[in-house]
Amino acid sequence: MTARSSEAPRRAVTHRLKRLREHGLKKPISGQDKDQPDREAVLDAGWGRLIFAQTFDSAQTLIDTLRDEQRGQRDIAVYIRDPHVAMAAAPQEVFLDPSHTYRLDLATYRASRRQPKGFFVRRLCSEADARTVNAIYAGRGMVPVAPDFFWRQRDSRTLTFLVAEDSESGDILGAVTGVDHSRAFHDPERGSSLWCLAVDARAPHPGIGEALVRRLAELFQARGCAFMDLSVLHDNTSAIALYEKLNFRRAPYFTLKRKNPINEKLFIAPAPEEGLNPYARIITDEARRRGISVEVLDDEGGFFRLTHGGRAVTCRESLSELTHAVAMSRCDDKAVTRRLMIKAGVPVPKQLGLAPKEADLAASQGMPDAVADFLAAHDSVVVKPARGEQGRGVSVGVESLEDLKSAIASARAEGGGRVLIEECVAGDDLRVVVINHEVVAAALRKPPEIRGDGVKTVRALVEALSRRRSAATGGESVVPLDGETERTLKRAGYGWDDVPGSGEIIRVRRTANLHTGGALHDVTDELHPDIARSAIAASRAIDIPVVGVDFIVTAPDAPDHVFIEANERPGLANHEPQPTAERFIDLLFPLSGPR
Repeated sequence: MTARSSEAPRRAVTHRLKRLREHGLKKPISGQDKDQPDREAVLDAGWGRLIFAQTFDSAQTLIDTLRDEQRGQRDIAVYIRDPHVAMAAAPQEVFLDPSHTYRLDLATYRASRRQPKGFFVRRLCSEADARTVNAIYAGRGMVPVAPDFFWRQRDSRTLTFLVAEDSESGDILGAVTGVDHSRAFHDPERGSSLWCLAVDARAPHPGIGEALVRRLAELFQARGCAFMDLSVLHDNTSAIALYEKLNFRRAPYFTLKRKNPINEKLFIAPAPEEGLNPYARIITDEARRRGISVEVLDDEGGFFRLTHGGRAVTCRESLSELTHAVAMSRCDDKAVTRRLMIKAGVPVPKQLGLAPKEADLAASQGMPDAVADFLAAHDSVVVKPARGEQGRGVSVGVESLEDLKSAIASARAEGGGRVLIEECVAGDDLRVVVINHEVVAAALRKPPEIRGDGVKTVRALVEALSRRRSAATGGESVVPLDGETERTLKRAGYGWDDVPGSGEIIRVRRTANLHTGGALHDVTDELHPDIARSAIAASRAIDIPVVGVDFIVTAPDAPDHVFIEANERPGLANHEPQPTAERFIDLLFPLSGPR
């Protein structure tokens, strides 16, 4: 690296660059300026290298540099001057990234007067921060960065890592990376760029992405950078809407990448299973990576057939032909499941079952003495249909006979008549995924919550939360505006039209099911051995190869737990970065994995 020039010559160069840009030129003509960029500039960004193509004189040299990409990394060649020439140098090895370049003019950018609510933006400052950022990357399908790389760059002026932190919990909610081009390669245009903007899908606050972008823009503006560029996939409409809202404008620059497994979706034709939901697609993507043929039978229902080496297996998401009908019936009937758990030595809560006629009586007429006595003995109960899934018809924390009556009616309508009433055990909802009788993933499931801002009504806040959860899960998770949500709000002292105070947190559902707005927090590495043993015992008792076992726990790393239910079709996509899809394909096709 050469020494930095004085500020006065730099201002002169900037003025000249402005005049050149006004005439359609993107960089100074060689030999006309004292400030020249480093030649063949490459920057290690942790997830791969940024290759600044405008500093390369030869397309072949640029291609040779891309060929040095390390396994598991994603190199990006930016500011390609002549994309047709670069592509012609290695048409079988590289491709043009289907992304748009957007530029923010920092000379005209104005900071927002609105301050973030419920979180703040700061620099990444610890390896714990780095690990959390990697978890967010994994959830977004991005390439992780070695935590020590973040730590080594903590004092760097070339790379800047910012995170958004929840003001109360201290959780990291999002992250962004910035590159100062002047420090990276003595860029005479004094540019900068934004990379790896990622927000946790479970983040409770709106505006996190915007706050991270603005903070980075203000940092580079204060340094005297002329602009901030970014690259965004052409079909990422929500991100593009955010950038255009902040006055980013399209810039005519191209990006080149290598054809590798990480980039596969960007350079091959859309797969026929693109219509599948995330729970099916995570499996078909893993199958295709292994050369296993995928035939979509019903994309709306999530049905597909996998074929490899003369063996064919039909699946519906994580439910396959290997799960026999008897195992399915054991999972479907919660009373049967509970009896099996008792025999297997798995702790279960106390329970009272109502036959269809008893449930009809309780829901429409007088409450049977046995039901009233059960509620009195346990103060708070859970009511659920004997058969059902995805949290439909489940009411948690029922404490009065009036609420119990409506909860029984809801469960009876959903589950075909039979209703189960259980003691409400205090603790957190834990889902453990067991594949081939081995624990593969574990996650705490948190019920949806809203945070008041002193302006919006409860209804508006719930609707906004539902939109965020839906966007983060491909439409799989929404918060129903139903009687259970209304009852939960009423218990907290709120109605739909009330306006909570700023910063006030209100739980809007008692259940933590993803489909009704819940969020998952990976705790696989913390799982207590006693809970793991119970999960495996449950899978063996049901005799099922793939299952999601639900417990109520005091903490994931503590031994206390009680069994709630077993799901024969767990959503594997909910547990990234754990290798759920890999272990599922290993189960179906044991010889298809790496040897």
